[in-house]
Amino acid sequence: MKILVLLKQTFDTEENITLSNGKVSEDGVKFVINPYDEYAVEEAISIKEKHGAEVTVVTVGPPRAEAALRTALAVGADNAIIVNDESVFGDEYMISKVLTAVAKRDTYDLILGGYMAVDDGAAQVGPRLAEELGIAHISTITNLEVEGNKVKVEKDVEGDIEIIEAAMPVLLTAQQGLNEPRYPALPGIMKAKKKTIERLAAADLGLNIEAIRSKSEVLDQYLPQQKATGKILQGELSEQVSELIEALRFEAKVV
Repeated sequence: MKILVLLKQTFDTEENITLSNGKVSEDGVKFVINPYDEYAVEEAISIKEKHGAEVTVVTVGPPRAEAALRTALAVGADNAIIVNDESVFGDEYMISKVLTAVAKRDTYDLILGGYMAVDDGAAQVGPRLAEELGIAHISTITNLEVEGNKVKVEKDVEGDIEIIEAAMPVLLTAQQGLNEPRYPALPGIMKAKKKTIERLAAADLGLNIEAIRSKSEVLDQYLPQQKATGKILQGELSEQVSELIEALRFEAKVV
């Protein structure tokens, strides 16, 4: 079995976001594997341990993203690919086209990824890639069982659990609760340092940049306005009601 894991490097979720000239500043920022992608990596390694598999992790990003690939290699991934070419750093449409070209270089039984990236929350790359490859796609899974050439998954739906079966090849995106990602051990970290990361550019993938150019563009970025301090109503209940009505009518102007 061959498994491809889609991986993105994102800001640590505890980092403060600062803007410089309308762009998010990366100065002094700690980067990590996108948290939802961590579940995908862990699930791939678990399947490898249970059933035997070759696990390849892939990312599209700048050289710093290699650190995320090294982490995935340290916990058990076999191969790593980075598409480090600024000409293909675009929106979800463009990224899915790039990943399609990578996926078609081999034959994968299972493709795993996080259901969304915490930096943009678009949740589009997985479904788009499945559509490009013409394979089934199941999103936000919370449990996975591999049975021969089929998968059986669970996902939360409206307070209940939906159980879905699909034949491989299939693309699945991971939701929180699927597993508990492991931490890389020192021996794994040392081995990962020696492993080769395959570096690709648009030319290596035979991509026509004009044909896959992004469909969307970020025109501006800004931080949300600080919320005004709350107002505590004073006095007896009847007085509080009167004060609230006055505030809604003349201050908030919603009545």
